[in-house]
Amino acid sequence: MSSQMSAMRFADYFVVCGLDTTTGLEPDQLAGDNLQCPPLDRPFKSKVLQHVPDNVPWNPFDNAAVGMLCMPQGLSFCTQRESKRARFHSFLITKEDGSRIFGSALTFYEEVRDRKICAAMQTLQHMYRAQPEEEVEEENQSTLQLRHSPKVTKRSSPRQSIKVFDSQTDTLFVTKCLCLITQYPFVTALREYLKQLYEAVEKPSKSHLPLESYIYNILTEVPLPPPGRSMKFYGVSRAVFTQRPSVSELPLFDFSLWDLCRYLEVKDLILLFTSVLLEHQILLYSSDYHRLMTVAECINVLTFPFTWQHVYVPILPASLTHFLDAPVPFIMGLHHGREKRSELALPSEANMCFVDIDEKTVDIPEDLPPFPHHQELKEELVRAINLYKVSLGRDSSKTPSPKKTGSNKEETSITRNESWVDMPEKMEILKQSEAFAKISAIAKKTGVWTSIEEFSDKSEKEKDVEVKDSSSMGQRQIDHLKFNNMIREIFLNHFLHLFSSYEKFVIQPTQDMDSWLTNRETMQNFDKAAFLSDQPEGYLPFMSSFTETQMFATLIDNKILSHFEETEPGLRVFDSRLKILRERLGEHITHTYGPCTTVEDTENMLEKRVVYIDVVSPKPHTLENLTSPASIEMGFFPEIQKDVMNVQISQQSIKREGAMLRKRDKAFQHSEHIQLTSEQREKYIQDARLKHVRQPKLTDMSAAGMMQTNWKFVETLLQEIKNKTKRMLVEKMGHEAIELGHGDANINGVEENTMIASLCDMLERIWSHGLQSKKGKSALWSHLLSYLELQDCNYGNQCLDSNRLAPPVPRIPIRKRTKVDLTSIRSLYFCLCSNLTVMSLSPEGLQDQPSHIKTHRRKGSTGRIELPTLNPLPNSLAYDMRKVQQMVDIRTDVGHARAWVRLALEKKMLASHLRELLSDADLLRNLYKRYAFLRCEDEREQFLFHLLSLNAVDYFSYTNSFLNTVVPYKVLIFPSPKFGCSTTSANPWISFAGQHGETGVVEIPKGCLEFNVEHKNLGILTTLRIGHDNSGLTPRWLVEYVLVRNELTGHLYKFQCGRWLGKMVDDGSTERLLVAQLLPQHSDTYDLDLAVASSPTNKGMSPNSPKRSPDQGSLRIPEIQERLGHAVNNLVKHFYKPEKERGNLTYLLCGDQGLVHCLELVFQYGFRSSRIFRNKFFIWDYLEKVKQHFESVLTGEVRQAITDGAKAGYWIYCNFLSKINNATESVGKDGKFQIFVCVGIRDHLLQKLLPLIANTPVTAQMYEENSFLRNYSHINYLVHILSTLEEFQITLESSLLRGLDI
Repeated sequence: MSSQMSAMRFADYFVVCGLDTTTGLEPDQLAGDNLQCPPLDRPFKSKVLQHVPDNVPWNPFDNAAVGMLCMPQGLSFCTQRESKRARFHSFLITKEDGSRIFGSALTFYEEVRDRKICAAMQTLQHMYRAQPEEEVEEENQSTLQLRHSPKVTKRSSPRQSIKVFDSQTDTLFVTKCLCLITQYPFVTALREYLKQLYEAVEKPSKSHLPLESYIYNILTEVPLPPPGRSMKFYGVSRAVFTQRPSVSELPLFDFSLWDLCRYLEVKDLILLFTSVLLEHQILLYSSDYHRLMTVAECINVLTFPFTWQHVYVPILPASLTHFLDAPVPFIMGLHHGREKRSELALPSEANMCFVDIDEKTVDIPEDLPPFPHHQELKEELVRAINLYKVSLGRDSSKTPSPKKTGSNKEETSITRNESWVDMPEKMEILKQSEAFAKISAIAKKTGVWTSIEEFSDKSEKEKDVEVKDSSSMGQRQIDHLKFNNMIREIFLNHFLHLFSSYEKFVIQPTQDMDSWLTNRETMQNFDKAAFLSDQPEGYLPFMSSFTETQMFATLIDNKILSHFEETEPGLRVFDSRLKILRERLGEHITHTYGPCTTVEDTENMLEKRVVYIDVVSPKPHTLENLTSPASIEMGFFPEIQKDVMNVQISQQSIKREGAMLRKRDKAFQHSEHIQLTSEQREKYIQDARLKHVRQPKLTDMSAAGMMQTNWKFVETLLQEIKNKTKRMLVEKMGHEAIELGHGDANINGVEENTMIASLCDMLERIWSHGLQSKKGKSALWSHLLSYLELQDCNYGNQCLDSNRLAPPVPRIPIRKRTKVDLTSIRSLYFCLCSNLTVMSLSPEGLQDQPSHIKTHRRKGSTGRIELPTLNPLPNSLAYDMRKVQQMVDIRTDVGHARAWVRLALEKKMLASHLRELLSDADLLRNLYKRYAFLRCEDEREQFLFHLLSLNAVDYFSYTNSFLNTVVPYKVLIFPSPKFGCSTTSANPWISFAGQHGETGVVEIPKGCLEFNVEHKNLGILTTLRIGHDNSGLTPRWLVEYVLVRNELTGHLYKFQCGRWLGKMVDDGSTERLLVAQLLPQHSDTYDLDLAVASSPTNKGMSPNSPKRSPDQGSLRIPEIQERLGHAVNNLVKHFYKPEKERGNLTYLLCGDQGLVHCLELVFQYGFRSSRIFRNKFFIWDYLEKVKQHFESVLTGEVRQAITDGAKAGYWIYCNFLSKINNATESVGKDGKFQIFVCVGIRDHLLQKLLPLIANTPVTAQMYEENSFLRNYSHINYLVHILSTLEEFQITLESSLLRGLDI
């Protein structure tokens, strides 16, 4: 064996934890107040009794962390009547820099022979039994309210059923733990080794050497297996095997994925996997520590090549349960005591995935997007499980559920892996017998037998087992490795198909590594918008969220760093697999999923390695300087000779230090090559990757240490708020800068929705941090309800019942107020908070409003009727809450909270509402602990400031999310008072449409200019059609504009008209189609007069008059061509965007500077008849004359030689205009021209008909020589630019054609 291999140790430390008899029984104060529990159920403080060696330089020994995780529940006591089965669990210690150390621990019961300890336990027992029943129950109830732990411990009843200890008749046992600390998780091998070490104590006849020899052997002589090799080393009674994958294979993993598949259903496993990928808070819950560790490590390894970047504590000690309110993503494992699931008081469940391993249930967060190809993944996993069901599942059917004993501890008896003692049912029956327990205790004291296991059928077989020197790994262990490999390959195959093209979207830096690391936070490293636009529709909900996670960002960072230095090992494996997949399927891999085909190849490599052992370590031997080895007494683990072993181990460590120095020197040479010192690189890397990752320090439990940890959480949260709001602002402003069409309704809608959902999750985590106690799954909604109750009480002068508040805390004092007029208060309150959806056809009901409230009324209005008035909506927090509470399609607290956040964000009131909510200092003190984020004043102010910055952009987060909600719309019609036409004798009607539907025709009562319309959410409004039936004596009606307001979000839309409605006036139209213009929101008041007056007119849809607009006379042909080019270019850009990101097509066609308006300029330029007929001639009249000419040619009345193509064009044109005339009796000439252009563009006819129209005698008669239509080069330009739209399939909005079949 080479010296370098000797320097790489398999294990670093051997540790013994247990009861320190010198200090006696010490209550575990960090586990909470447990005086209400029987003494045998109380946790007591455990200590590290021994660890060998004292220290190694590459892995300093963490006494507190190791002691805490070896025995997370502290010391446990029991008598001879309870089961004393040895239990194994593994754990890890995550340091603050992200590095991990692994531990494997075997916990067993050892008899207590110290009389002082027995006497102390007897005293505690007497004190407990002497305590009155009522006092115990009262303490129990007070403890439930005051304990920091989320776990609830209830006292057993009746009193006779609790465990008791009598020092005269009972034997007392206490837990002790043997542990090995390693830098790699060789769990299976270490479990087998510790098992043999324990058996050597239980049955000393099996041990041939002192215990020190075996411990020294594994600490110094057993090497770390080289990559790609297998190894055999020796335990006490038989050989132990392990293996390590090569650098080209998937990383080392030695937990059992078969166990994971037994603990959880496949569908639940996929849900948990999805929650981990999206970095939700994951809480694992089980009565078995090894189950917690197994599930956590298994689900982590399945995310390869991605790695979890946040808080990771698979086993959360009982003393650290306050970390569950950490406002950051985490994976934590909580031990299941005697409490029920419903009794857990978790700080927040809004963003939490709760996994009850024992009950095989998974509760996921709301709106969790499905993992792409989850059905294919499920089918592959089921096939893999069925394939190994025979070899691995033969014991699974006999696996019982965790059995609750009389103590506060629960035993998990799993026959295959959880325990090596496979006892028949009759042994369990004997163990439950109290009579047999007394006989057993006497027999053990007299030495008749040592344990009940001697009665097992297996005991004789075990006695015959000698030290076996097998040459290869057992078949069952090989099958577990094969199953692990198959499951991991299946999950990796899904990632390979999902991210097969990710490299194309990585933005490589142009500067050196130093500059890139320095500016990492301000640089865009991945073109996420382009990547998402390349994904299928079904992938987007998951992929848009996943690309926002830290684990995805870390992989992209590693990809960029690979251009400066050696590629990260996991990324190297992933890229090599991608290369193989491309070679097999081609460079352009489709988004359809292909089954995993790499299992056989990787399995062959694995089987070859484990069958033929490469490395055999030296056997244990007698130590030279060991003069007095530890003597073994049956059932007692002795104190080992630590000094002798430390001397010999320290000599071996010199080689390891030399190897570390050589490695450090090599790293320094590399850093010199890239002009960056190792310290600089480490600093930048940690800042870039771990900036918001705060691993709680488990060892420092002092008040100062806990305060420092919570302060780190606060800093992390504030930094996350800053980054998220900045990202939302920059992304949104970037889209608005390039936005085309009406607003920014669907620009990158999925990505925007993902960011807002992430903001909601972050707010829930903020409101969950430092809660006194919990009520409801949403901490934010609970706070809002409490605030609303206080407001109702204050306004209504009611008594406040603190029990109704959330959470139940001491009564909140109400500040005394001076006497005021309660009637006026109630009036103001109900004015602000009442439902305003009742139809109001006149402003009479609003006359009592205070005079200072600013309203909208068109100035200078006179006439026979009063013009409508638009009062501003209430902007209070309570008003928005009540609107959300009225939503019938939301039934959960989490849903209500998210709807409220989205509504407030859309109204640009989020920061203002939260400031109002947090202004009640008394309520805040009653709901939150002092260290909570919301009670840190400076950080809270910065938080609100960052949220306030979101008011700079417009979000439609509520409008685009809740499509089934019934929305009240207030409609106000503003007719012109001129010519006495402010009213009409006809029967008017109106209909308006949005991106998600239209209202249909709504009849307007005569003389009514203001009314409400309730309809399912239409989305962002796009068009409005207004008209009448032209009945009565004075039907004509001159409408200036129409206002429509969404009464939920406050969005106000202006529909400019400025045209007549009626026959024999204007162009004879009795209906008009108007295009929406969204007016800007104002945070204080609606300055509607200014907003309406300054809003530009939508000329393209309904020009103010048939006259030329002021700019038309000054426009020249180059300017008209430029406008036309912009209009067509906007349409081309619209269709080149992904469908989910396109804006409003109707606005691009008919809105201001739209295509219809630009073609009007084309037809009006040089229009000779405008001087002759003044305002009575329209473009449609010209088109009608062209139709008459074409019909004359087709019928032979006009002789003209034409080609067959021109003849077909004439016929199409005439038929086209006839359809428009026949289908649109109520539409005027301008409306018909608009339909002509829109349908002509849709059917790709316009560019074919325009040359035929221009080349007619009618054009020469009606247009001047320098007109647009009489210049062939201009016509060719027009045909060429319109031809660019032929490749697109154009679908017109139904409201544009009003259902006409054209």
